[in-house]
Amino acid sequence: MLRTTQLNAFYGLFQALFGVDLNVAPGETVALVGSNGAGKTTLLCSLAGAISTTRLAIHLNGQPVGNSNEIEQIARGIALVPEGRRLFASLTVHENLLLSERNGRSGPWTIARILEELPVLKRLLERPSTTLSGGQQQLVAIARSLVANPDYLLCDEVSLGLSPLAVDDVYSLLAKVRRAGTAIILVEQNVGRALTESDRYYCLRKGQIVLHGISAQADRQAIAAAYFGV
Repeated sequence: MLRTTQLNAFYGLFQALFGVDLNVAPGETVALVGSNGAGKTTLLCSLAGAISTTRLAIHLNGQPVGNSNEIEQIARGIALVPEGRRLFASLTVHENLLLSERNGRSGPWTIARILEELPVLKRLLERPSTTLSGGQQQLVAIARSLVANPDYLLCDEVSLGLSPLAVDDVYSLLAKVRRAGTAIILVEQNVGRALTESDRYYCLRKGQIVLHGISAQADRQAIAAAYFGV
């Protein structure tokens, strides 16, 4: 179980999250929805160790893991697919995957398995990562996090700027990840898709959770009201 307890997050003197309580069970997919600036990315970065928190603000399997860095969180099984992909421009696709594999945990998600699941990447392995299309780069970004063998995969705006076909490819891969038992925390601007792809949802506004529930039972009007604060 990954959970936060009264999680606050800051950028300098600016407070971006206010007392966020969230929990994600093993193998579960949880969606985070909310307008730009609501705190979704900040929450993911806090969980991944990219933003400092207090030790007791984040617990993994009952142990406090807040105030840890990204390498420590990856070793514990928490990996982030960042918004904008952020692949290493000077490295090939294969080198991006190798770097993550070497710094991650051992497990079923090897580079060989990735290539079985995503045969399109076989012909792209030796290409510089930034010469790929947006959809191809997004698949590489997810694959790079997967080869670290996380128990919790944090996906930040994985469909942003992609064609409808590329979005379907990305979510097809995430469906395989879910079936393999990896939990996913999904930030997605398309609320309908976020609810379709998740078991539960949390709606954030101005750094606070204002609504949460079971995705299949979600009231779209209630979510819209919470989303915009009306």
